[in-house]
Amino acid sequence: MAKNQPTFTCTACGAVHTKWSGRCDACGAWNTIQEDEGLSAGPAANSLGVSRGKGMTLTDLSAKEAPPPRTSSGMDELDRVLGGGLVPASAILVGGDPGIGKSTLLLQAAASFAGQGLKTIYVSGEEASAQVRMRADRLGLSGANVQLAAETNLRDILTTIEAEKPQLVIIDSIQTMWLDTIGSAPGSVSQVRAAAHELTSFAKRKGVSVVLVGHVTKDGQIAGPRVVEHMVDTVLYFEGERGHQFRILRAVKNRFGPADEIGVFEMTGGGLAQVSNPSALFLSERGTPSPGSVVFSGIEGTRPVLVELQALVAPSPHSQPRRAVVGWDGARLSMILAVLESRVGIPFAGLDVYLNVAGGMKISEPAADLAVAAALMSAREDAALPADTVVFGEISLSGALRPVGQTENRLKEAEKLGFTAAILPEGGKSGGKSGLRLTRAADLTGFVGDIFGAG
Repeated sequence: MAKNQPTFTCTACGAVHTKWSGRCDACGAWNTIQEDEGLSAGPAANSLGVSRGKGMTLTDLSAKEAPPPRTSSGMDELDRVLGGGLVPASAILVGGDPGIGKSTLLLQAAASFAGQGLKTIYVSGEEASAQVRMRADRLGLSGANVQLAAETNLRDILTTIEAEKPQLVIIDSIQTMWLDTIGSAPGSVSQVRAAAHELTSFAKRKGVSVVLVGHVTKDGQIAGPRVVEHMVDTVLYFEGERGHQFRILRAVKNRFGPADEIGVFEMTGGGLAQVSNPSALFLSERGTPSPGSVVFSGIEGTRPVLVELQALVAPSPHSQPRRAVVGWDGARLSMILAVLESRVGIPFAGLDVYLNVAGGMKISEPAADLAVAAALMSAREDAALPADTVVFGEISLSGALRPVGQTENRLKEAEKLGFTAAILPEGGKSGGKSGLRLTRAADLTGFVGDIFGAG
């Protein structure tokens, strides 16, 4: 019998190749293809038709079943991201940069869930139990009823979990787990995929909630095959800039709640502290209004958040002006500059443009277009906008301004923080009873002309 040919899998996109190469043909990533060994050592010649299995249990779609009860952690920001609390038998994947605070967050979460009566086990594959206890002492959690283990053999871990029958298990991290039935090294595609599959299946069968910690690549994506993200119920990213104390827990997938929901934390000497009003925190360091500074009222998940956008426009000493962006999409900045030059007649040729979202926040929604344009014009014309004004709206390629969703929530959040005026596109729901002084603009030309007298 001929030996089965090995297959190779890309760790970035999961594409399967028949031979190894330095570059993946599917996603274009370099040095991401690894040899993939089978998940089972059994004979590959047998098919499902040779040995039939047992019948499945079928139920009607109309069958009334009570939804599974959620367990609150006592940490409002964590519960918000999870969709209202921890769902039994759920599998959660948490990713983040090294040193961002993943282990600290999950140790605090384990102590909080244990305080709510859940039997919790924290399994560390990267640290010894004594090292985890040292962190717990520093965080003031030494009295928490959390069981600790330092192990990487998944067979031993599952055996212990089945005997202890906990309600919550935290695995830190999935890249350190290994199965003795697979010959590849821990962290390889086969090991990560098999370990995630075994833990997720165990969670569904036994009713145990499992939290997996995942490492990230240099691009910020969770390392390993993308199929791991499809296996689990919830995928959370723990984000933050090293130079800022803010940390953002963002849900990018959630089968039990809204996606793109965020929870905001502040890194302190005693661990992560919750931030109940992130808008006030992001604007706390905002001083006297200066040219290029604009406050944007955005929506993250279901929560309105106010952040400061900062722009700087300066003459360029180079033949190719610079376009530097932090916290926003660089391609969208190029689009806004092109619309300002083509539709409004404001040239930015020969000028360096720098754009920054203050506080380490990252914005992806197109509602920030008008605020970015206002910041660019404010920096270019050296004219500061009033300190009590918020700006939001989407810009089309024709120069028209489009209304955005949840206008009423954006205005309420701005009014709650003491803002008295707002600039927004025409149309859309504004609530009608907003206490803010509203300035509406139909297109970008009218906005630039009315506010800055240019164009």
